[in-house]
Amino acid sequence: MSATTGFLKNPGPTTLEGHGVRLAPLDPAHAAALEQAAADGELWRLRVTSVPAPGEAAAYISAALAGRDAGHMLPFAVIEAGSGRVIGTTRYHDIVPAIGRLEIGYTWYAKSWQRSHVNTASKLLLLAHAFEDLGAQLVGWRTDNFNFASQRAIERLGAKKDGVLRHHAPRRDGSVRDTVMYSMARGEWPEIRKHLEYQLARHAD
Repeated sequence: MSATTGFLKNPGPTTLEGHGVRLAPLDPAHAAALEQAAADGELWRLRVTSVPAPGEAAAYISAALAGRDAGHMLPFAVIEAGSGRVIGTTRYHDIVPAIGRLEIGYTWYAKSWQRSHVNTASKLLLLAHAFEDLGAQLVGWRTDNFNFASQRAIERLGAKKDGVLRHHAPRRDGSVRDTVMYSMARGEWPEIRKHLEYQLARHAD
């Protein structure tokens, strides 16, 4: 399928690597390592994220793989390339091949790797694969209206804020969140790629 009509059919598991980060296909064998990553900062206590609580990583991975098998998700383990340590996870989701659209989300990193180069590197890998290999026309993000750190991180990538979906999705505590939507169009990608590469080069200096 050409880049003007949508994705290559059924984008499958792949490994993406660069800038000290490796994104490997998420696998049940990653459960124990994800538990350890989530314990770094007790991330499951944050009400505005979907980080699995202790004992829930296996089910979390199983749900992600079910989404992969259904064709609307492609989950990755985020690995620090030097040590081989799993430090978080991310995925494509809401993949719509017919219109060349996907979203990036379900992203979280162990606390000790937050505010590092890891998020910029991971997003550069994911965006390059989406736009340059899969033929995406638009990449989206969504986040909790109270997850201000996530909103700032998405905006630093160069994504545009599309708006807010009111009373949109349940949180783990039973409350209902508003969802802030962002997107990046194919035509914006070349300049944003240069921007992300510049940021990573500054980090490496």
